Amino acid sequence: MVIHNLHQMKPEDFIKAYENALATQNWKNIEPLISESASVTFSNGSVHFGKSKVQTAFENNFKKIKNEKYLVDNVRWLSREEKFAVYLFDFHWTGIVNGKSVSGDGIGTSVLVKEHHNWKLLTEHLGKKSS
Repeated sequence: MVIHNLHQMKPEDFIKAYENALATQNWKNIEPLISESASVTFSNGSVHFGKSKVQTAFENNFKKIKNEKYLVDNVRWLSREEKFAVYLFDFHWTGIVNGKSVSGDGIGTSVLVKEHHNWKLLTEHLGKKSS
């Protein structure tokens, strides 16, 4: 998947582009959407600072979870400004780990920044839903 028209992308478009890029399980499709100073916190509590550490974390997940499907819904915008945007969302995933079907869900918070006229993920924090 090649992302076209990054310069014309709105924050709302970013979410679908990111979801589609993740679905490929290929870092080269995700990389244009990630800030150099990105941080990602997974729902297991692991935190990854910097684009290279985020890449390693994502690629490790791709190796562990086969045929992963990742869906974002129930997006709630906290702010959409000229150079940054913040949103909350629910996420759901399914995949195969060690030959078994697995799934999970949770809540997330993402901050996007506009770098060189393109929206990029600055931080994403994934967490578990309370019972």
